[in-house]
Amino acid sequence: MITHGNDIKIFTANSNPQLAVDIVAELKNKVAEYKLVCPNDITLHMDDISLGKSTVGKFSDGEIFVNINETVRGSDVFVVQSTCNPVNDNLMELLIMIDAFKRASAGRITAVIPYYGYARQDRKAKARDPISAKLVADLIAAAGANRVLTMDLHAPQIQGFFNIPVDHLLGFPKLAPYFMKKFADNMDDVVVVSPDFGSVTRARKFAQRLNVPIAIIDKRRPKANVAEVMNIIGDIKDKRIILVDDMIDTAGTITHGASALMERGAKEIYACCTHPVLSGPALERIQNCPIKELVVLDTIALPPEKMLDKIHVLSVADIFAEAIKRIYADISVSPMFA
Repeated sequence: MITHGNDIKIFTANSNPQLAVDIVAELKNKVAEYKLVCPNDITLHMDDISLGKSTVGKFSDGEIFVNINETVRGSDVFVVQSTCNPVNDNLMELLIMIDAFKRASAGRITAVIPYYGYARQDRKAKARDPISAKLVADLIAAAGANRVLTMDLHAPQIQGFFNIPVDHLLGFPKLAPYFMKKFADNMDDVVVVSPDFGSVTRARKFAQRLNVPIAIIDKRRPKANVAEVMNIIGDIKDKRIILVDDMIDTAGTITHGASALMERGAKEIYACCTHPVLSGPALERIQNCPIKELVVLDTIALPPEKMLDKIHVLSVADIFAEAIKRIYADISVSPMFA
């Protein structure tokens, strides 16, 4: 028995509209499969699903406006919006859309946030620091969201910042099969490497999925204003390396790590991440580093000028479509990662 509106509606703002289109396409293509596990009254409302009609823009003074051009009264609404660059504009678009749906009497509102901005501000690193990840969580709930669907939070404990349910999807089940197929001829010389201690848990799960060893890059500064020294924990000599991280921003960590691995005898280096933020000098660093291929997910839309030859993008539309279907049908999301 579903406890929300009968019909499902998917809307998007301006951060990643193509992903929303792809999610709708995945939902439409899999209605036949859903009928095997969902009650008939649910799949009936999925047969004619399409992207919701809305307009999100700016007034001349920079204020954001939202027009919802169809009824959502009693509907189960999913709003797809990554809070990536420009972070504050995209965040305000999300908040204003949620508020609009709440005031239009939507049955339930789920904020689908493939990339959750401000996630790195999750603690007080020094005196008088804000905890902006918690502030953003409060804003989303205060705007009227009933639940959140996101992927690879920088710190998993951010789920606890919300006072509403959070479904936390993982990117490695999408990335790992790509490398399993790529190295299917010989997995014996493959090693998964964590670029720092913060990514060890993520790298370990990735390595378990591939059934290969793990290594860790240990970064240290012997004294102030002295270049960092990198030590490699694990055997990487004459190995094909897969560097694994949740996001790549300025690409300093991943490219410095790749150079250190090559200097210590690695044969080939590949890298992957869920969120390709790629700001500042990232593209230049990636282009000039030893990484042979960088595999990313489309939680953040990459414009053509950021599409280097060595960057390969995989879509997460199927994962989010499956999660949305399960949320709508009141089916557990966790079996997706069993």
